[in-house]
Amino acid sequence: MAHAVVHFEIGCKDKAKTSAFYEGVFGWTIDAGPMGMINTGSSSGIQGHIAALGHEPHQFTHFYIETDDVAATLKQVQAAGGKTVVPPVEIPTGTFAWFTDVEGNTVGLWKPKG
Repeated sequence: MAHAVVHFEIGCKDKAKTSAFYEGVFGWTIDAGPMGMINTGSSSGIQGHIAALGHEPHQFTHFYIETDDVAATLKQVQAAGGKTVVPPVEIPTGTFAWFTDVEGNTVGLWKPKG
């Protein structure tokens, strides 16, 4: 499987304020839901969302890499010197996890449902 970058996420404390910033500067449409799905208005590139988790980390930017097996990929990450930050979590649309690479950058993994 190719491991495409498939999604991005911007973390914040104040979702309304952060959404207004990106809407005003880039013309993005951001829904009011808790995970604020972003429509960039472009058919190229990837879409994303804005999240106010309510806990640390508040400010972050992540990208997500698609994989067929989130748990197996995390084992590869660990074998290569990375660390699991958030183990696999199932949500209605798929499974995600977060890891840090050997320099401490946090990256997401994503397996869509179905």
